[in-house]
Amino acid sequence: MLYKPKTSKFWWFKRDWQGECIRKSTKVTNKRAAQTIEDAFFTALAKGEVGIIEKKPAPTLAQFIDREFPPFLERTSPAKLTFYSSRTENLKSYARLATTPLDRIDHDLVQQFIEFRKDHRFEFRTGKEGGRKERSAGKPLAVSTVNRDLATLRRILKLAVEWKRISAEPKVRLLPGENRRERALTEAEETAYLDGAAKVAAAKEAAYREALTAIRARLRGQQPRKPDSFRLRDIGIIMLDAGLRPSECYELRTENLRDPGAIWVFTGKTPAARRRIPIMSERLEAVVEERLAQVRDDGWLFPNPDTGSGHIEESSLSGDHEKALTASGVLPFDIYVLRHTCLTKWGEYKDAARLKKYAGHEDFKTTLRYIHPRDESMEEAMEKAKAAHEVRLAKGGHNFRHTAEMGEIAAEAASDCK
Repeated sequence: MLYKPKTSKFWWFKRDWQGECIRKSTKVTNKRAAQTIEDAFFTALAKGEVGIIEKKPAPTLAQFIDREFPPFLERTSPAKLTFYSSRTENLKSYARLATTPLDRIDHDLVQQFIEFRKDHRFEFRTGKEGGRKERSAGKPLAVSTVNRDLATLRRILKLAVEWKRISAEPKVRLLPGENRRERALTEAEETAYLDGAAKVAAAKEAAYREALTAIRARLRGQQPRKPDSFRLRDIGIIMLDAGLRPSECYELRTENLRDPGAIWVFTGKTPAARRRIPIMSERLEAVVEERLAQVRDDGWLFPNPDTGSGHIEESSLSGDHEKALTASGVLPFDIYVLRHTCLTKWGEYKDAARLKKYAGHEDFKTTLRYIHPRDESMEEAMEKAKAAHEVRLAKGGHNFRHTAEMGEIAAEAASDCK
C-alpha cells in the first residue's frame, strides 16, 4: 500500500511480508514511480536478493523488570527503590501484561490492566518485620494508586526505547480524576503552619527534658535519645524558600551546601533536577547555618538512624505534620504543597526561564501546574491595573500614549533633525 505521511514529501509503502510489517520510503515524489519501486523491492525480496535486518525479539515486561530494570534502580534513592519495587510487582501481577513483549504492549492491553487494577480490592504492604500484610479497603483502588502503576509502566517503556530494546514507545495515558496537589498556601496559612511546627518542636523538647529526670535516666542509666525537634519546621522553610522537592530535602548533605549562599541538587528523576538554587531569604540562611553546625560524620543534614537510608524519609515527618496542622488550624494539605507555594510566589516576580530552571523541570508545562494565583496577589494586580487605568483616563488618553505626549515627542524629534 502506498501512502504519503504528513511529515514527508515522499511516497512510502507498507505491506505485510511473512507475518512482519515492512514499511519503507521510496524516496520519490511521483506515485507511479513509487509503485514501480515497491514492486521491484518485493520481487527482489522474494528472490532473496534483499535482506531484512533481523531484529532481536523484545523482552517481555516481566523479563525487562527482572533482568534489565535493576541497574536503573541501583542509581535511585532508597525511597524510590521501595516505590518502584512495589509498583513493578503490581504490573507483574497481571499475567497477560507481564508475559507480553514490550513491543506488543498497546492501548487495549493497558486498558485491560487498568480494569484489572480497578477491580482489585486488596493491597499488600511489607511490614517492619519483612512479612507481607494484607489490607482490605472494601472499595476499588483510588485513581492515584492506579496512575502510579501506569507512570511506572511509562517509565519502563521509555527506558526500553532509550536502551534500544524497542524502537517506539506506546503511549500510556494516566487516568483523569486524580486528586492533585493543586494548592498554594496563603501568607497567613504559611505563618500559621510554621508556628504550628514550632509548637510541635517545643513539645518534643519539653518531653525530652522531662525524660532526662525520669527514673530510667536517673536510676537505670538509660539516657533518652535527643530528638531532632525542629526538623519539620526546617524542612518547611527549605521547601517554602528554596522550592525543593521533599525527597531532595531529606537527602541533603554537606556537599549540597559547598557553595555559600546556594543549595546544589546533584541527582533527581530527570536531568533538569540537577540545579543550583540561590539562598534568597534570611530564615533559610539561618536554617542552613544551624544545620551545618550540627551535622555529624555521616554528612546528613537530617539524619535518622531508624531508616535504612540513614536520613529522614516521608514516614519520619507524617506524625509531626499532622500535629502541626492541628496546632495551626490550617486546612489539611500534603507536605508537597509547600513546594507549590514557593513556586507560586516565585512566579509573581521571576521570568519563565528562571522559574523552570529553579523548579528543576524539563517542560514548562509542568511548571505551570505549580503556579496557583493567590487571592492577595490577584487583588494587588487588579489594584495596580485599576490605578494605571485611572491615570490614563485622567490624561484623557487611551491604552497607548496620550496625544499631547506624542506631540511633545514629535516636536523633540523635529528639533533634533534641525
